[in-house]
Parts: sequence; C-alpha cells; structure tokens
Amino acid sequence: MQRELCPVEGLYVAQRSRAVVSCALDGPVDTAALAAAFDNVTAERPTLLTRIVPAGTGYALALLPEGERPRLRARTGGDEEYAEELNDPLPVGGPLARATLVSAPGGERHLFVLVVDHVITDGHSAIALLNAVWDRYRECADPAGAGRPAAGLPAPEAATSLPAPVSTLLPPADPADVTRYLERRIEETGSPVELLAYDVPATGDTTGEQQRIEIQRLLLDAGQTGRLRRSARTAGLSVHGLVGAAVLIAARRRLDGTGPRVLRCMSPVDLRSRLTPALSPDVMVAAVTAHVRAVEVAGDSDPVALARQVGQGVRDFLDRGEHFHEMRIMPDVPRHPTLQLGTVIVTNMGVVPGPRLPDGLRMTDVRLVPAREHYFPQAGRSPLMACVVSFDGRLAVEFPHHTACFSPAFMAELRDEVRVTLLSLADEERPVPVPTA
Repeated sequence: MQRELCPVEGLYVAQRSRAVVSCALDGPVDTAALAAAFDNVTAERPTLLTRIVPAGTGYALALLPEGERPRLRARTGGDEEYAEELNDPLPVGGPLARATLVSAPGGERHLFVLVVDHVITDGHSAIALLNAVWDRYRECADPAGAGRPAAGLPAPEAATSLPAPVSTLLPPADPADVTRYLERRIEETGSPVELLAYDVPATGDTTGEQQRIEIQRLLLDAGQTGRLRRSARTAGLSVHGLVGAAVLIAARRRLDGTGPRVLRCMSPVDLRSRLTPALSPDVMVAAVTAHVRAVEVAGDSDPVALARQVGQGVRDFLDRGEHFHEMRIMPDVPRHPTLQLGTVIVTNMGVVPGPRLPDGLRMTDVRLVPAREHYFPQAGRSPLMACVVSFDGRLAVEFPHHTACFSPAFMAELRDEVRVTLLSLADEERPVPVPTA
C-alpha cells in the first residue's frame, strides 16, 4: 500500500514539524493493556503505520515493515521526560508516530506522550488519536464495561487504502479565480514582514546540551478562563482574537521605535468541518490552512480593538470561501514565502475534550504542543509561535521556542506580559458597540 504525497503534504516533509499531545495521570496503568489499545487504534488508522519514501520528484507514504511499526514504549522517569520526548525527532524514512508511557517510581504517576508527524496529522486528529487510545484502553481495563482482557480486543477491519489528501477533497474552483487570488495575495504580502529578533547571539553551534526546544506555558484556571470567555462574548469577540491581540502587543514591544508598526497575525484554519461532507478527526491527514492579517500595532494598542480586527479578518476570510483558495495556492509558498509568514502565529484549537479514563485513574493535565526539527539561529529573527487550546475548562497558551534563538528568560517575560493582558480582559466587561447605519 503506497500513496504519493500531494504538493501541500510535500511542504511538511521539509519542515519536519510534528504534534506532541500528552496527558499526565494519577493512578494505576496496565502497561500491557495500553500497548494493546495503541496497537488496536493504529491498525485502524493506516497512515500511522507508514513512512515517507522518495517517489519520482516528490515523496510518498508507504507501509512500514511489521517489525518497524510504532509500538508503545514504556519506561521509568520523572517530569524531565516530557522535554526528552519533545526533542526526540521523527526522521524521514522512519515511523511517523511514537507513543511513550513514562511512569514515576512506584507506578502511581504517569506521563503519556504521543508524537505524530505533521505530514499525517493536525491538532484535531492528534487529539482524536489520544482520546481513541484511552477509549480503547478503557474497554480493556474497566470491569464494568466490556471486561475484555487486552488480547481480547476485536481485530480492526483491515484498511485497503490510505486516506486521500485534503487538497483533493476541496470543492471545484475556476482556475482563473485561483490565479487572481494568488496574484492578490502576492501583492498584499509583497512588503517585508516584521519579525522578532533573537536575543541569543548566533554562534552557528546548535549541538550543545542547552540548544533544544523548550516551552513557556501560560495556563489559566477554570475561573479565569470562564471570565475571559464571558468578556469576549460581551464584547462580541472570539477568545482567539483576544489572545492574538495580546501576543501582537507583546511582540510589538520588542521591536524598535515607539510608533505603530504593521505586524501580521497568522491564524491556522481548520478545514475538516468546512468540507462537504465534513472530514472526521479520526482521519489521520493534515487538514489545515491559514489566514494572514496585517494590522497596525503599538505598544499601548487597545487589545479589544485589535482583537476585533484580527477576529473580523478571519470571519471575512471564511465568509468569502478563501480558506479553500489558500489551500490551493500553498504549493506556491516556496516561491513566495511571505504568503504564509506572520510576525506571530497564533493557533487555536478551541475547547476540546480530553481523554475519558476508567475508574481509579485520574487525568491531571493535557497538553498539545507543536515542534519541528529545523530552527535557524543564523537567520537572526523569526515569527513568534503561540499554540492555544482549552482542555477541561482551562485555557493554555504554549510558547515553543529553540534556545539557540530565544532564551527561556526572554520567552518567559513575553509570556507573562500576555498573561497580564488576558487577565485584565478577563476582569473587564465592555458593551458591544452598536454598528452605525
């Protein structure tokens, strides 16, 4: 079984980006049952059993030999193991997924980490995969449920083909319309993009122990998250717009000058729910495009007004159906890289369900973080990445960075500024302005 990658999927091969989704647990975990659940779920999703191979002038997905397919890895360790998993790559030619259970001595505290190559996943399918594994585990471990031993899980139906790339599922379009859209986008993004300068001097050496991916995390509790959502609704805004505005303002404060600067906010856009028929999150393919909005930002910009611009830009983009055109022109990004280049990149998964666990096992945390292989400290500057997701009623903003580019102190200070802005908005309710005729 083999399928060629479409041009959009081929872009991800060079990026070597991956989704890292994890959950922290308290209670007993049956490792054998979890391994069987993972095997059972991956057998239903054949792209998880593939690797990337050369095919003509591009690449293809091909099934891994049986002995090389991903299996659950289990070991003893502590909190530091999360960073190890985050920095462990998925090389081209090897498995495109990895599952690891790290258990503290004594076996009552655990960290379960799934790593999946972006060629075959997006945030929604990565979270769906995590939940499916624990659903299947619950069937094994819950005596009040199916009560089956791990080996007694029903064999999944054998897949006869790999899922089609999302670029082949888009609605029909006039090629002339796509060309005009591309020309307009090139004209809009022709000017240089403001990027954050690295605070770590470029040495060209990225092999040292400290040169690694780290995460600065902003986590609001359920009360703070609820107040922020209510404030957003009161002002007629989205939480995504508020987070985007807070990140833009923090980025502007780290650029030269005192006046407003034109910055760009890149907002990834989910395509699954917008296809006809909708594509289930269980299908392991990348189903995402992006919207780029240029806005004027000063260090003292009003975050609510700025959030309105960011949110309205995304809504107009979707209302015009341009999310499909954006996917169609993605193969042109290598020739016109500013098409999808923003000062800040603010993802937003929205409110998503976490795993359902059997009695006796409690989830204490869930995280979704993007990572990639290649960082370029010699470039001297890059966009700022913020990954936004709400699990269990708590909003988290993850700021991944490479320590050869941005120092942990630099990113922690930026994170704290964003937190102050969001909490000020959470405690403030503004009436929705009445539009003029």
